Amino acid sequence: MFNIGDLVTRNSYNNDIVFKIVDIDGDMYILKGVSIRLYADSPAMDLKIYSINEQDVTDDFMPQLDEYRTLDRNEYFYLPGKILHIDGDRDYLNKCMDFYKKNSVKAYGIFVNEDDLVNEIREHLKTYNPDILVITGHDAYFRKKRQNNMYKNTSSFIEAVKEARKYEKSHEKLLIIAGACQSNYEELIKAGANFASSPKRINIHALDPAIVATCLAFSDKNDNIDLIKILDKTKYGSDGIGGIITKGTMYVGYPR
Repeated sequence: MFNIGDLVTRNSYNNDIVFKIVDIDGDMYILKGVSIRLYADSPAMDLKIYSINEQDVTDDFMPQLDEYRTLDRNEYFYLPGKILHIDGDRDYLNKCMDFYKKNSVKAYGIFVNEDDLVNEIREHLKTYNPDILVITGHDAYFRKKRQNNMYKNTSSFIEAVKEARKYEKSHEKLLIIAGACQSNYEELIKAGANFASSPKRINIHALDPAIVATCLAFSDKNDNIDLIKILDKTKYGSDGIGGIITKGTMYVGYPR
């Protein structure tokens, strides 16, 4: 009835999220959110074909960051912060890298499976020496504990954040954005993240970590960031991502 690559929604969830079928396991279809960082499975009886093409789906949310990028260049020059984006999903990583390019921010993207994060993160930090580190991919909050763990990948994100903080302890020399859909926000912040998902244990948009990173890249290094303004740029606001007030990462110079 359905094939790998089909775009579908789930009737039992009021068809609220568009998924792509990425695998078939017996009678179950394995789904990945097109724009939401979410994996799920579903029987055929709960699925409905989504009729609009994928390009329309991926372009459903594109925040405007003009107030961050419109800089007075008459006398000053600007050096925005450098971003290292480590993602557990290649498709979401590509979306984020396109977003960085569109907003003219310097960013390096690396695909790393969540289970390998803690072992690889220090090497990438040494290689790219970023001002901003994004650690994201997939996650999920299980209402019933599975193997004494209520989260799919939060523990991997936490250990990666801790390892990054061994590399750079200062929250203002290295700004860290960590987590994915339904991640344990409080524990990620305690581990050393400046921003994390998800305060309300909800799904987040694929671009949300990149949106926060871009806003931080264009925030003045001498001033405190506008925390509420940055969170409001994301798809679900402070329900999906929260953080702490720090300085920005952009240097301002004179003369041009």
